[in-house]
Amino acid sequence: MPEELQGQLERITFHNEQNHYTVAKMKVQGRRDLVTVIGSLVSVSAGEVLRMQGTWESHSRYGPQFKIISYETVAPATAEGIRRYLGSGLIKGIGPVMAKRLVDRFGTGTLDVIENDSRRLHEVEGIGTKRIDMIRQAWEEQKDVREVMLFLQGQGVSSAYAAKIYRQYGKDSIRVVKENPYRLATDIFGIGFLIADRIASQLGVPKDSALRAEAGILYALAKLSEEGHIYYPYEPLLEECHTLLDLERDVLAKAVATAAAEGKVIIEDLEGSAALPNHKAVYLARFYSAETGIAKHMEAIINGPKVFAGSDPDAEAAWAQKELGITLARNQLVAVKAALTEKMLIITGGPGTGKTTIIRAILRIYRRYGQRVVLAAPTGRAAKRLSEASGQEAKTIHRLLEFSPQGSGFKRNIENPLEADLVVIDEASMIDSLLMHHLVSAVPQAATTLFVGDADQLPSVGPGAVLKDMMGSGVIPLVRLNEIFRQSSTSSIIVNAHRIIHGEFPILSPDAGQSGDFVFIQIEDPEKVKEEIISLCSLRLPRECGLDPLDDIQVLTPMHRGVIGTMNLNAELQKRLNPSKTEFTRGGRTFKPGDKVMQVRNNYDRDVFNGDVGRVISIDEEEREMIVGFDSRRISYDFNDLDEVVLAYAISVHKSQGSEYPAVVIPILTQHYLMLQRNLLYTAVTRGKKRVVVIGTNKALAIAIRNNKTQMRYTGLRKRIARLKPSGGHATGQLAMLPDP
Repeated sequence: MPEELQGQLERITFHNEQNHYTVAKMKVQGRRDLVTVIGSLVSVSAGEVLRMQGTWESHSRYGPQFKIISYETVAPATAEGIRRYLGSGLIKGIGPVMAKRLVDRFGTGTLDVIENDSRRLHEVEGIGTKRIDMIRQAWEEQKDVREVMLFLQGQGVSSAYAAKIYRQYGKDSIRVVKENPYRLATDIFGIGFLIADRIASQLGVPKDSALRAEAGILYALAKLSEEGHIYYPYEPLLEECHTLLDLERDVLAKAVATAAAEGKVIIEDLEGSAALPNHKAVYLARFYSAETGIAKHMEAIINGPKVFAGSDPDAEAAWAQKELGITLARNQLVAVKAALTEKMLIITGGPGTGKTTIIRAILRIYRRYGQRVVLAAPTGRAAKRLSEASGQEAKTIHRLLEFSPQGSGFKRNIENPLEADLVVIDEASMIDSLLMHHLVSAVPQAATTLFVGDADQLPSVGPGAVLKDMMGSGVIPLVRLNEIFRQSSTSSIIVNAHRIIHGEFPILSPDAGQSGDFVFIQIEDPEKVKEEIISLCSLRLPRECGLDPLDDIQVLTPMHRGVIGTMNLNAELQKRLNPSKTEFTRGGRTFKPGDKVMQVRNNYDRDVFNGDVGRVISIDEEEREMIVGFDSRRISYDFNDLDEVVLAYAISVHKSQGSEYPAVVIPILTQHYLMLQRNLLYTAVTRGKKRVVVIGTNKALAIAIRNNKTQMRYTGLRKRIARLKPSGGHATGQLAMLPDP
């Protein structure tokens, strides 16, 4: 028979953010010792009074425990209880110091004052009108959030997600979730279809409901886009959804048709569809719009007028060489002259092949005639490198297009194009379909567009294979650079990068203490690899190369899980490299001031984007915010939004694209078998400027180098561009170049 127990929460000794399982100590009237309670407690704080229903049980190690079946919160009745309750960080704007001041002034009536007569808070020193408004709003929000949390209790939704749900839907949260729980999967970052589906099941939504089937179709397409696909073939999509939803084919086919009728997906015949029934592509609407838009805007740019004033490309190239004091190689000359005659051009090549020199020459020529030139790259680090190399300001593509959080998206678009005669985009292999659509729609039809990148790197993190499709279309003029120049041929990093991409084994230096810039350390045991990484980052590379452990050294690993995955390495490196005693734990991740962190999703409101790296400046439990510095910007994160940032002492190779570091450390073992690919290893190696240290086995290296099979991405962009009709006078395909010597 359940018993009732009421007490004040003294402290929480354990809390699982995912299922809310909690072990806590309670102060119960009439009992001398604190009582241990266990069970699911949602967003409770020290100082709260709980009225609990449950049963007593005895643990062999911990003794008597009260196992909670259900509970409700009761406002604390004592001044001390209220002080601890308010000082727990529960209410934004009230920390331990302010809680003491409030209780000293209002005693046991403090909560009543906050609830019913908040104007009296002016009576407390240090509280102004702005803080009173903050406290009142946070108090009301906390009450509503608690209701949402209790509604979602038992559904596996963390308290942080409950707060996000409330922020998205406000007082309508419970109504919205009951009407269509699948909205959570699309509206709330971090809540996927599986959690929404579990909530729907609890709420009685039938397994074969049209609502569930359509939501599953949209979820499957979204998940497939995370693998890089712009569309997915019709029949394989139905098979994916059958596995996910366990629904019959006719139910799924009807759901696809409904989603198409509602404009949520676009269905398009693929080539050969007349002979093959249902040989169709299924697009999420936004990806179809992006892909068709890219082709349309590229055609307009390619066929637009050329505004460059120079008349003799040979003479201009000769002038630029004299001005810069350089001699361009044969294929570099081809690229420079093509940039003066073509409307759109791709220049691709690996490290040390002279891409930067070409950009400098082209810019010098365009500036000679007063042409307006803009430069951009997908990431902040890549834009900074482009600025340093070119001597002209370069922006991220997002900032070039002037995204407005208060407006309706990018300010620069087809109606308000960029003010430019030449647009130069570096690290073009990183650009996904959605971003490319925004970019080309903002390029004036009269401007020349130059895409520079390394086609052998990993494809974009986002969906699509834009640069590869552009190169394969046969329509956009292309210059490939293969020659390594003399000043780069002495770099083992560059030489080995080219060996790797050509399927050859790198030339290995066996000792990190040697002067070579490319070093291989043979270790097979993952635990020993981990210890070697920690030693290199904290002691040896800083001492031997004069490098800063956080700013200059980056660990790049193929996996997230495992002993040498990003999660474990970040935890271990944080212990070694950040001695700060101040910390905050959220969702199993601990943050400290001074931590190196990375943004993992585009957040246009905060003006930070997937892959941006910064440092934690401060953590304020009273304001419930963490401040992160990204270059010169200070970005504030509410505690409920900390799933947007992760530690970045170690990052995945994909997340390193567009960045360069003085030193990189790369673990590579056969345990990473599924991720051992040539372009992944090549991308990792080319991130290092002064020192690359590879730790692992010859066998793992050999597997990666042999594996040149990149995952196919379903896109239609190559064929759409191939169908374009360039007007007369413009070259197409790879430009005529002399073979490398």
